[in-house]
Amino acid sequence: MAQVLKSKNLATKFQIMLEIAANQPNIQQKDIASRLGITSQAVSKYVKELIGDGWLSSDGRSRYRVTREGVDWILQMSRQLHSYAWLVSKVVADISASTAIADTDLSVDQRASLYMKDGLLFASGATSDKGAKGIVATQAKKGQDVGIHNVEGVIELETARVTIGKVPGVQDGGSRGTDLARLKSKVRETRLVGAMGTEALVALMQIGVKPDYLHGIREAAVEAACCGLPFLVVCSADRVPVLVQRLEEENLDYQVVDLVQSQSTEGC
Repeated sequence: MAQVLKSKNLATKFQIMLEIAANQPNIQQKDIASRLGITSQAVSKYVKELIGDGWLSSDGRSRYRVTREGVDWILQMSRQLHSYAWLVSKVVADISASTAIADTDLSVDQRASLYMKDGLLFASGATSDKGAKGIVATQAKKGQDVGIHNVEGVIELETARVTIGKVPGVQDGGSRGTDLARLKSKVRETRLVGAMGTEALVALMQIGVKPDYLHGIREAAVEAACCGLPFLVVCSADRVPVLVQRLEEENLDYQVVDLVQSQSTEGC
């Protein structure tokens, strides 16, 4: 969940920052208070904290500007909100669309349970007290698409871990300096594979693996993890920080695995 939705303090700061960004520098604290429905004293307290955080600057005459760091923070929070909104839309769309894959033969008017598996929506004839349930609208054999109506409840989604396989940059050996045996082992452990950087792509090619993703890897990894799909990103060392930052913005579980070939391996 987005950080601003977990904390009233951050949510209010975010709103104040947006008000100032939209009207800077000609906006008074009383105007902000009126728009947000809080007291001027509360706005004054938050503004002091934001200045202390380095996200706002003031010329001493109640004229405020959002700093570069403040803009970065607003963008970070907005990306989190966007991703959370996507997750909400995903859950709602899966329910409202009411189309699933039958995991067994289903009959019209039969009660069915809905669940997510491997990023896909399935309908089961075995009902449960948890999760989402509905009524089968179209007869279907196992493996066929099936219509479900009168859906109740919410489909449970569990996030998966993203594994970052760090390979050395070309100046440090690139694919030649990569522990290919360990890379092959990590590929076997995951569901989806992406490559960030030429060194990463070549390392995968050397073990005969074609990555599922070459572009938009960060967002693909976020979406896959949110749908419960383990994702391995084979990543050149210089690109690891930006990937980690994106995953941390979404509060996703991740691990970094160093795939640099050890000296003992090199000598074999």
